[in-house]
Amino acid sequence: MDIVHYSIMKDEVCSFLAPTADDQLLIDCTMGEGGHSEEFLKRYPSLNVIGLDADAAIQKVAEQRLAPFGDRVNFVHTWFDQYFSCYPDQDRPDRIFMDLGISVFHYEKSGRGFTFRKDEPLDMRLNPDNPLTAEIIVNEYSEEKLSNLIYAYGEERYSRRIAKAIVRVRQEAPVETAAALSDLVFNAVPGNYRHGRIHPATRTFQAIRIEVNGELNRLKDTLENAIKILKIGGRIGVITFHSLEDRIVKHYFKDLNKTCICPPEAPRCTCGDVKIVDILTRKPVIPTKAEIQENLPSRSAKFRVAEKVAEMSVREDRGGTNV
Repeated sequence: MDIVHYSIMKDEVCSFLAPTADDQLLIDCTMGEGGHSEEFLKRYPSLNVIGLDADAAIQKVAEQRLAPFGDRVNFVHTWFDQYFSCYPDQDRPDRIFMDLGISVFHYEKSGRGFTFRKDEPLDMRLNPDNPLTAEIIVNEYSEEKLSNLIYAYGEERYSRRIAKAIVRVRQEAPVETAAALSDLVFNAVPGNYRHGRIHPATRTFQAIRIEVNGELNRLKDTLENAIKILKIGGRIGVITFHSLEDRIVKHYFKDLNKTCICPPEAPRCTCGDVKIVDILTRKPVIPTKAEIQENLPSRSAKFRVAEKVAEMSVREDRGGTNV
C-alpha cells in the first residue's frame, strides 16, 4: 500500500470535530486514502466512521489502510450528495466532515489527466462511471460555453482567449491529452502571464474538472441535506481550497445562523429566519506556516465549522425559504 496524499490540518480537524460521548458516528464525505479517518479512529477509540468516496480505486487504498480498525469503519462507494439525498434508515451522525481538495492520488496515480504536468488522457473524472469527460468538454463545447465555463469556474481573466484558442486548435485535430491542453493555454495567454505564481493552465484545469464532476452543485446539495440529518449538537466541518467552494460554505453557514428579524409585536414569525447553526469559526482556520512549508498545496486551504442547534423543519414551518 503506497500512501501519497498529505491530510491537511489533522490536529485542527480532530479538535473541532472531536466526539463528546462514546459510540458517536462521523461521516467522512471525502475519505480518499483515509488519512483524516485514520486520525479520528486512532485518537477516539469509541468513534465509528462511515467513509464515502466516488472513486472505487482510491477507496481500495483506504480499505487496506483502515483494515486494523475492523467494524468501526464502513465504506460506501458513492458521491456524497447522492448519499445524503437518500440517507439510509440508520443512526443520524454526530459529526460530518468534508475535505474538498483533490487527492494527490488523482494527480499522481490515477492517469486521468488531472494535472497539466503529465501527458495523460483528458479525463478528470473522480468517478470513472461518469459519462462526461474533460475531452468531451474541450472538444465539443462551443467557444462561448467554454469561455463562460473557464471564467465562472476558474475565475480566469483570459477565458475568452483560451476558449478561442481551444476551438482553433481542435479544428485541426482533437485535443486529447492534458499536456496538449496545457501547452495550448500557455500559448494563448499573454507573455507576462506565463510565469506567475501558478501555471497559466491551473485555472482552466480547475474549471474543466469542476464541470466534469459537478462539484459546486454537489456541494450545495450536500450541505443542505447533511444539515438536515445531523443530530442537534452535531458538528459539520468543511475544508475548501478555492474561493468558489469557500464562498458557498461561508454563505450557507451564515444564512443558517440568521435569527428572526420580525418586529416584537408581530403575532407570528413571517421572516422564517430561525437560527439553525452556530458558527464556530468566525474566520476560517488555515494551516500553520510550518504545515505550509511541509506541504505547499495546503496554503490555500480553509476550514469552517458549524454546530447544529435546531432542526431545519423549524425554519420551514415558520415560512422560511429553502437555503
